Amino acid sequence: MTAATRTDRSPVRPSRGLLRHRDFRLLWAGQTVSSIGSNVTTVALPLVAVAVLDASTFQVAVLTAAAWLPWLVIGLPAGAWVDRLPRRPLMVVCDLLCALAFLSVPVTAALGRLTVEQLLLVALGAGTARVFFETADQVYLPVLLRPEQLPEGNAKLQATQTASYVVGPGIAGLIAQLTGAVAALLLDALTFLLSAVLLLRIRTAEPRLTRPDRSRSLRRDIAEGLRFVVRDPYLRVLTVFGAASNIGLTGYQAVLVVFLVRELRLAPGLVGVLVGVMSVGGIIGALVATALARRCGTARAMLIGAALTGPPALLIPLAAPGVGLVWPALGGVLIGLGVAIGNVVKGAFRQTYTPHHLLGRVTVSMHLLNFGAIPLAAVLAGALGARYGVGTAISVMTAWLAITPLILLIGPLRRRRDLPAAPAAS
Repeated sequence: MTAATRTDRSPVRPSRGLLRHRDFRLLWAGQTVSSIGSNVTTVALPLVAVAVLDASTFQVAVLTAAAWLPWLVIGLPAGAWVDRLPRRPLMVVCDLLCALAFLSVPVTAALGRLTVEQLLLVALGAGTARVFFETADQVYLPVLLRPEQLPEGNAKLQATQTASYVVGPGIAGLIAQLTGAVAALLLDALTFLLSAVLLLRIRTAEPRLTRPDRSRSLRRDIAEGLRFVVRDPYLRVLTVFGAASNIGLTGYQAVLVVFLVRELRLAPGLVGVLVGVMSVGGIIGALVATALARRCGTARAMLIGAALTGPPALLIPLAAPGVGLVWPALGGVLIGLGVAIGNVVKGAFRQTYTPHHLLGRVTVSMHLLNFGAIPLAAVLAGALGARYGVGTAISVMTAWLAITPLILLIGPLRRRRDLPAAPAAS
C-alpha cells in the first residue's frame, strides 16, 4: 500500500506555534474533553463497582483488565486496518461507540438492572474502541502537522491528557460525593459526543489511501510491522521498557481505589482529590519535555524520564491516613513527571522515525506488548490483593516498577545524546 503523505498543511507562524493551527486546535480540544471523561471513568467505574455493587477486590481489578484486554486480543489486526482505512471517520465512530457504552450504565442503574457483568462489558467495549482510536490518532497527527511540528504537537496533547488525570478523578470524586458514582459516567458519555463533533469540524483533507494489493493478506501486513519493531534496536528496547513499566504502573493503580477506600477509609471525594494530585507531575513533565529533550538530547531525556518513573514508586506503599497521604502524593507526582517526559519524547520519535505507511502497524505492534501487559498486571494485582491483602499487592507492584529503568541501559540509548532521525540503512 502506498504511503499516505500530508497534502494540506495549515500555515503556522513560529511566533504562535500550533495555537494558530485551526485543525490541530480542534483535534486538541476533542482529545482534551474525551480524556477528561475517560479519567472520570478510571475512578467512577471502580467506585460504582465498590459502592453500588459491592464488588470484590479481584472483580475491581478485572474491570481494569477488561479495559486493556483488547490491545492484547485485536491490537495487531487493528493496526493493519488503521493503515488501510481513513483515520478521522474511524475516530468519530469510536467516539460514538464509547458514548453509547458509558451511557448504558446510568440507564440500567436507573432501571435497577446494573450488574458487575455489564460493567465488564462496558469496559471491554470502550477498550476495543480505544484500540482503534489511539492507533488512528497516532497516524493522523502527522497528516495535520509537519515533522518539525510533531514534538510541539505531542507535548501539547500529552500536557492536556495528563491534566485530565488531575481534573477527571477530581470531578469523579466530587460527583460521586454529591450525586453518586453512576452519574459521573453520564458525563463521560457526553465528552465522547463532544469529541466526535469537534473531529467532524476538521477541514484538512486526509490523502486518499491507495487500495491495498489484493494479493497482500492482512497477516502479511501485520508481520511487516512486527518485523520492523523486532529488528530495530531503539523501538525494541523502548517496547520492552514500556511493557515492564506498565506492569508496575497498572498493577498498583488497579487496586489503588480499593486500598484508599477500604484500607485507609477515605471518602470518595478525597480519593478523587488524591488521585488527581498524584497526576500533577504529568502536566509539568509534558510542559518541560520538549525543552528538556532540546537541552539534554532526546536519548538522555528518555533516560531521565525513566529514572523519575521508577524509584519514586517506592513512596506509594507508605500511604497512611492524615499526613501519611503526602507520600503517595509525592510518589505519584514524580512518577507522572517521568511518564510524561518519556511519552512525549517517544511519541515524537516514533512518528518521525517510522516510515509513514508502516506507522499504524508499528504503533500497534509496540502497544501490543506495552498495553497487552496491562490486563495481565491488573489481574495479577487483583489476585495478590485477594490472597495477601491490597497493601501487599501495591508493595509488590511498586517494587517492580522501581527497577524497570535498568532495561533502557541494555540498548543503545545509553551511548547517545539524541535518538536517530531515521533507521540505519540496511
